[in-house]
Amino acid sequence: MSKEWLARSIVIVLAVGAIAIPAVASWGRRHGIEIHARMAETGGWTPESLTAVVGVPLRLRLTSDDVIHGFAIGQTDLPVVDVIPGEFSEVTYTFDRPGKYTFYCTRWCGINHWRMRGAIVVSGPGTKPDIARPPLYVSLGLEIDARNPADVVPVQKPSSARGAWLGATIPAAYLSRDYYLAHSPLELWKALRDEPNLRNFSDQDIWDLAALVWKSNATPQELKTGQQLYATNCAACHGESGAGDGVFADQLDRPKSGEHAEMRAGEMTTRPAGFTAPQSMLSASPAQLQGKIIRGGMGTGMPYWGPIFTEEQTWALVAHLWTFQFDLEDRP
Repeated sequence: MSKEWLARSIVIVLAVGAIAIPAVASWGRRHGIEIHARMAETGGWTPESLTAVVGVPLRLRLTSDDVIHGFAIGQTDLPVVDVIPGEFSEVTYTFDRPGKYTFYCTRWCGINHWRMRGAIVVSGPGTKPDIARPPLYVSLGLEIDARNPADVVPVQKPSSARGAWLGATIPAAYLSRDYYLAHSPLELWKALRDEPNLRNFSDQDIWDLAALVWKSNATPQELKTGQQLYATNCAACHGESGAGDGVFADQLDRPKSGEHAEMRAGEMTTRPAGFTAPQSMLSASPAQLQGKIIRGGMGTGMPYWGPIFTEEQTWALVAHLWTFQFDLEDRP
């Protein structure tokens, strides 16, 4: 075989390849990219990385190789798509701005369900992506991993309705949204306890006033949204009642070795946190809870939800978490 013939063959192969690759990509855009879903332990999404172009429809054909999954794209209001074994669900997305979008499974399919995530990288002209602001806990310089148990707790679950019935005047400084986000209920309780006009109220009364302040910072729609998000994304681990006793809790609880937990690939090392203990919850601020949701739990295996939830959704979820500590119903 002559060198000249070999060189020509290589050129021909490269030329065919240069034509074939765009042709395959074009075919995929026209007919749909096939995505297979499997439980995280056996592969997750295949493929898990996609590309798209602003304004160009991205067609997907989704199917499952094991159990029913759900397909959703984080930080969007696009509907969830059921991914059913043996069937194909066809969907088309058209993005109007470049950026990296996270897709994930919405059905609790196993202990490592939360690891079923992938990315769609969208390029091209369009509205520039919003510049991400640092989470509030970072701006405030708050530590979200330190444990500072409350040294004062209520004798019964504080009630916003009882707080309203007291008819007390709460200083305006404590009613602002900024104060609520940056301070814990315990900090508010101590501040109100020192107010001269509230000295005749009992400690429990002051807790009821704190519940009233917390209620004033959560709309009914926000509480409803938070409840739905919790039921869909959190209850399987943290429990429907918020006690850290979800259906996967026992499987997620791993033994510790020394000061640091041993973390196996894809496994949590500590039991999911509970939200019903006043000692831990009442000493945390909303900004700290939001930080945990966005960043996840360092060394615990709790997933990070920053790429999944919008900022509004994280605050709605935080608002719901307080219902495990406060009775925010309007009944007396």
